[in-house]
Amino acid sequence: MLRSLLVLTLILISLAARSQEKVTLNGYVKDADNGEELIGVTVYIPQLKAGTVTNDYGFYALTVPKGTYTVQYSYVGYKIQDVTIELQQNVSRNINLPVEAELMQEVVIEEKPLNENVVAVQMSKNTININQVRKLPALFGEIDIIKNIQMLPGVVSAGEGSSAFFVRGGSADQNLILIDEAPVYDPSHLFGLFSVFNADVIKDSEIYKGGIPARFGGRLSSILDVRTKDGNNKHFEGSGGIGSMAARLAVEGPIVKDKASYIVSARRSYVDLFLKAANEDNLVHFYDVNAKINWKHNNSNRFFLAFYTGRDVFSFGNDFGFAWGNMTGTFRWNHLFNEKLFLNTSVIASNFDYKLELKDAINGFEWVSNLQELSVKNDLSYALGTRNELSFGYHLTGRRFSPGEISPTGSSSFFAPQKQQHMYALDHAFYISDLQRVTDRITLDYGVRLSIFQSVGKGDVYLYEDPQDNIKRERTDTLHYDAWETIKSYVNLEPRVGIRYMLKEGQSLKLSYNRMVQNTHLMSAGTVPVPFNTWNPSSYYLRPQVADQIAGGYFRNFMDNQIEFSAEVFYKDIKDVTDFADNAQLFFNKDLSTEYRQGKSWSYGSEWMVSKTRGKLTGMLSYTWSKVMRKIPGVNRGEAFPANHDRRNAINLQMAYDHNDKWTFGATFNYSTGRPFTLSSGKYEYGSYNPDVIVERNSYRLPDFHRLDLSATLNPRKNANRKWKGQWVFSVYNAYNRQNPFTIYTRTKKDDDGNIIGDGTEKEARMIYLFPFLPSVTYNFKF
Repeated sequence: MLRSLLVLTLILISLAARSQEKVTLNGYVKDADNGEELIGVTVYIPQLKAGTVTNDYGFYALTVPKGTYTVQYSYVGYKIQDVTIELQQNVSRNINLPVEAELMQEVVIEEKPLNENVVAVQMSKNTININQVRKLPALFGEIDIIKNIQMLPGVVSAGEGSSAFFVRGGSADQNLILIDEAPVYDPSHLFGLFSVFNADVIKDSEIYKGGIPARFGGRLSSILDVRTKDGNNKHFEGSGGIGSMAARLAVEGPIVKDKASYIVSARRSYVDLFLKAANEDNLVHFYDVNAKINWKHNNSNRFFLAFYTGRDVFSFGNDFGFAWGNMTGTFRWNHLFNEKLFLNTSVIASNFDYKLELKDAINGFEWVSNLQELSVKNDLSYALGTRNELSFGYHLTGRRFSPGEISPTGSSSFFAPQKQQHMYALDHAFYISDLQRVTDRITLDYGVRLSIFQSVGKGDVYLYEDPQDNIKRERTDTLHYDAWETIKSYVNLEPRVGIRYMLKEGQSLKLSYNRMVQNTHLMSAGTVPVPFNTWNPSSYYLRPQVADQIAGGYFRNFMDNQIEFSAEVFYKDIKDVTDFADNAQLFFNKDLSTEYRQGKSWSYGSEWMVSKTRGKLTGMLSYTWSKVMRKIPGVNRGEAFPANHDRRNAINLQMAYDHNDKWTFGATFNYSTGRPFTLSSGKYEYGSYNPDVIVERNSYRLPDFHRLDLSATLNPRKNANRKWKGQWVFSVYNAYNRQNPFTIYTRTKKDDDGNIIGDGTEKEARMIYLFPFLPSVTYNFKF
């Protein structure tokens, strides 16, 4: 025993001595022109064949043996910096990277020295290059990263007129969409014609489809993480644009040079102004505002405050109207405890609300609903050495769900005031993960997240003999809970692991597994997303949804990393996926828990992508084959059925050609199998209730979807010597005028003149199309 203790002591002393011989290099990497911290910069020491990347805040830390090294800093579109640093003690070194070339603030990629997509352990992740997106066609000339995301492999669009997207078989509400760490519950403007993300203020955006890091949670299918610019801390500048339907303006500059800066942007559609001038009563518009300030107290303490608000307003004369909007706020504090330990603390607030109003003396009412949440997050990273990077943290989120409140608007309205009770929830999460370089060929990224969810009072829970039996679902009792009293708790462990194996130069195999848990549920039975959906927490009757996903892939680069190729396969299994009984009554139903149905869903598929990142011609070609099925007791007679976002085949092509320094041409093409939908076979009467008769869920499919968009961008050569630089973008949406189906509805059968055929009992299906051939012109500017 004594000998064992002596040996252990000697080992610990040896390890301590070795650790004392190591030092840490850390700092921030920034854009040399505007002072923006850069995310994902590669910091590499060739002598040691070791390196790291900057985190979400532009910070890096690398612990190495003492010595003098050449440190290489590289980032797509920026000049490589080789810096010789003597490391005999801990060193803090901030690096400013200059861009390779600049045109209208767009980076022209001249070289990409490292094959990050092959070397990185992370798979099923795509980084959206906003500068490349600017070269592609856009509806009404408005750049939209959501439309770009819908073209990625493994991502399926809900169709025209929607910003919703589905990832690897998950539903739209299973995507966590973040702007500066704050959740956005509806990312659409004008029913999906635009998204809430203004391209002028976007700094970085990434989507995770699998192998999701342990610091993320709360959704099953994907994470879309969008970061906005911090603001130019060197000099004042502005940018904006005037398009066919909307205009935008962004300004930024230093508050104190190199210490504090700001950025403010605003965007508004103006179709309603033209309609109003034409004495048109049906008006629609949207607006959004982004604002951010930051302050660098010193190299160890930085503070950020970001704000977003956006709203859509529809008004149909003096009779009917509705509106919805998101509002978020984020306060961040970056603190460096020492050369190895980095902390980010965030306080985040988010509000999503919607309103429906009918102005009528007898039938008039106003309906409002919202979801509010407040979060505190502590995320830490610790640089153990060249082979280990440790991350850990704790997140706490409180939410208040307000399903709906209705009030009469007319003096004689037959609507009585009605208010559904608020619901409250607390969400705790602890996580730890380690990025470990086992050998030069093998790298592991593994961790675990502990989710503790509490549904809390104040509130009432209704008891039933059998909540899912139409005869036995009358209330039998009521449980009353005081404020903050726990109604129901759920504890789930979420393991995550990823592995990368280097085959040889420029080739790798990757494998990942992750479990995700979702405690919020979107109450919607429709197949086309609309803003009037109700969010509910996991509760007495509603269990959390749990997804397990495994994915594998092969990654290879060609032609000196100019062409990137990837092929991935995946399988996802979801337990307790939420759906609703056929003909469920969702709105203003105080017994909504009797409509819940939970079952299972499974999806699998393969994804292929080839992208060219350099040269005059750049672009991406992707193909996805996938299948998405559901089986839920009480739905479709308990038999399996395809989910409404089951699209077996999807092909997407993006191309941009830099003809010269004046003209750039772009094209996108989309094809996908038609989505399933449900048609009723008839109706029946039960008192005043006339529900549809549903024989089989999603037994029909819409026609296949395909569309070609084209664009041409003109950068006048006179821009080079001017402070004011203008740019013209000419685009054509739906170039060959394809009539893609938006949705199908049933009506009483009529002839071509609108006359009812027969006795009026015969029904017919009618298809609605959106967006024919649409040309547009946009003028962008920078000063």
